[in-house]
Amino acid sequence: MTVTEPAPTSVHRPQPPAQRSFAEAFERAAAGFRLDADDAEVLLSAEGDDAARVRGLAAEMRDAGLREAGRPGVITYSRKVFVPLTTLCRDRCHYCIFVDTPGQLLTLHKPVYMTPEQVLAVVRQGAALGCKEALLTLGDRPEDRWPTARAWLDEHGFASTIDYVAHVARLITAETGMLVHANPGVMTEDELRMLRPVAPSMGMMLETTSRRLFEEPGQVHYGSPDKDPDLRLRVIEDAGRLAVPFTTGILVGIGETLRDRAESLVALRDAQERHRRGGVGHVQEVIVQNFRAKPRTAMQSVPDAGVLEYVAAVAVARLVMGPRMRIQVPPNLSDPQEFALLVEAGADDWGGVSPLTADHVNPERPWPHLSDLAERTAELGFELRERLTAHPEYVADAETWLDPALRPAVEALADPQTRLARADTLPQPAAGGAGRAGGGGGRDRGIARLAEAAASSPSDLGDDDWAALLTATGDDLEAVVSTADDVRRYTIGEAVSLVVNRNLASSGLRSAPEGAGEYSLDEAADIARDAWDLGATEICIQGRMPRAEPADAYLDLVRTVKTAAPGIHVHAYRPQDVVDLAERGGLELTATLELMRAAGVDSVPGTGVKVLDERVRGLVAADDLPIDAWFEAMTAAHRAGFRSTSVLFYGHVETAAERIAHLRALRGLQDAAQTAGSGGGFSEFVPIPLPGPQGGVPLVAGRAPLDEHRAMVAVSRLLLTGSIPHIQIPWTRVGREHAVELLRAGGDDLGGTLLDGRVRPDAGVEQGLELPLADAARLVARLFRPFRQRTTDYREPPADRRVAS
Repeated sequence: MTVTEPAPTSVHRPQPPAQRSFAEAFERAAAGFRLDADDAEVLLSAEGDDAARVRGLAAEMRDAGLREAGRPGVITYSRKVFVPLTTLCRDRCHYCIFVDTPGQLLTLHKPVYMTPEQVLAVVRQGAALGCKEALLTLGDRPEDRWPTARAWLDEHGFASTIDYVAHVARLITAETGMLVHANPGVMTEDELRMLRPVAPSMGMMLETTSRRLFEEPGQVHYGSPDKDPDLRLRVIEDAGRLAVPFTTGILVGIGETLRDRAESLVALRDAQERHRRGGVGHVQEVIVQNFRAKPRTAMQSVPDAGVLEYVAAVAVARLVMGPRMRIQVPPNLSDPQEFALLVEAGADDWGGVSPLTADHVNPERPWPHLSDLAERTAELGFELRERLTAHPEYVADAETWLDPALRPAVEALADPQTRLARADTLPQPAAGGAGRAGGGGGRDRGIARLAEAAASSPSDLGDDDWAALLTATGDDLEAVVSTADDVRRYTIGEAVSLVVNRNLASSGLRSAPEGAGEYSLDEAADIARDAWDLGATEICIQGRMPRAEPADAYLDLVRTVKTAAPGIHVHAYRPQDVVDLAERGGLELTATLELMRAAGVDSVPGTGVKVLDERVRGLVAADDLPIDAWFEAMTAAHRAGFRSTSVLFYGHVETAAERIAHLRALRGLQDAAQTAGSGGGFSEFVPIPLPGPQGGVPLVAGRAPLDEHRAMVAVSRLLLTGSIPHIQIPWTRVGREHAVELLRAGGDDLGGTLLDGRVRPDAGVEQGLELPLADAARLVARLFRPFRQRTTDYREPPADRRVAS
């Protein structure tokens, strides 16, 4: 495999031990000798061609191990939901934004611990999406530091946080059939024994054996009792004695030296070897995780781990741990263009990836879409296969590694031949488990209970139920909003995002521009270059071309923008624009979409519709595309692999039932897109209030406009969760102040900055309405939630496109 290396980063590299040369260490590794810390340190320090040789050897070792395991050419992952059971912690790690204080919980309206109902609401939706792992992650022993945590546990009858973890884990498997991976931090041997019957695997990162980072004031682990390396190694040893399939690993770039890294890997290998059973040790995988700086932490200004430094750690981990170890690299913590180096370095597992929940530890780094991860893995010459939270070797020897209480649940999800995950199998509740809550019943069920049922299984509610939630007032509305915001928190996460973009109205393109808002192709090129220079990563183009312009003008405009700013994402055109281009060019929709992609269109707006109902269209938007034609165009776009937005314009003549039907229709389109497997589908939903003479009509007479909006956002979050991930708040319609309140009702995104630009600012719709990143960051800071700049497809922008906020 040929890989282009990025330029080496400037890092401190202590000299390798003088008594051993690179040639000697490499020869020992190539001969299959058991490497020591001196060998590992020398190999970690390799650069240039020597580093490439280390990666090549690591890849050969990985490939040999996969052949031995009976799955050559396979890279694995686990489809999971991430459950942050509590964000309280007694430690004070200097790079962490996962934890909160009790005061922050009050400000954020977050519970001290997630309730069983909140956990099951997330996990059931994950099960419906095919997730088989529930990752329970939480802070270490918060009751030892925070009286609030101790009081909650006492009130609910639990002796400790670990006791509650065991209760929740047992509940998850009984109610959903999903398997729990418990990651609650440092555990005693008795606590490991308590969790073994409810969690087929457990984990805790070693991070590093460096005592300096733990004992020296100002270092990353100082003041964090659970980051004592000796204590963490003891947990790993205890897990081995109890035959617990265990996940651990190192964290690269937190101030440790190459020697620290080498000693950490050797310590993990030694612990693994001491607890072998039938040739298999208890450490089922070693994660090599790269440090990523987080805002609002003591290490926020520390550079991220360098790519080559990180890749070297992956390769040496493989060489130290051997061919049978699974080496995991989290895909969301690296840019896709770096995947080739990680695979070349001997990685064979991407870890847990969720189609539902955020990475709550790294909220600024969204998971890759599973279809994208599979495609990228295939490009690198490997097949992506789903595994269970316990790796195949441990499932195959269940009598040794799995508690009898868990074996039926594991067996139900394991492929009988490969012991990977069964393909196309959904977890099922155990006999006696409550399973899904039933729907129906309307207001008799109580609005708060209806909202809880919606959070757990939106498909089980009837139309009358949803209408009752949408028309709630007073305390009932507060219950709906609170539940929706919890769903947002525990699925998509706390981050609020915004893309740096500019609008360009294609209806303004003219061969000979004369009036306001009109522009030529040459000016379109200037607009694109200007937007790029201002930091934009997206240009949104929509609007039907004037009849006097040729049909090809749609494509010429996109080509012009892409030529002027090759790196910019073009978000164009609406369904009615696509249909117009097709009809005027005498083309089928499929051919039209192919031409758009070839011209440079990257995604399409799903706008141009008010409510998906012909009665409503006839009354308020007769010139809009007929509903059937809109469906046809959106379906074709998704089948062609385009991602898109989705919208609902509300507040005119539509009824609650028509709004609910609209949301259900969008969910149906999304289901069809996901079934098609083309990579297309809706990325976000935008509930847009319709102002003006025909707008502003409340569903509930006398209900305040803000409450109308809160109800719409909250119900959108509840009904679309597990389907359309992001709920975008249209700040241009509701204003900045109301936008903040709607982010508390289930919203997670503010759309775009809508830069006017310095070139023909009148060429974009919504001119004069800008939300600079700095302004957006200040708004979000009032919510005590992290703010992040995103790309159109909700990824992290490349470093050179991140605009200071």
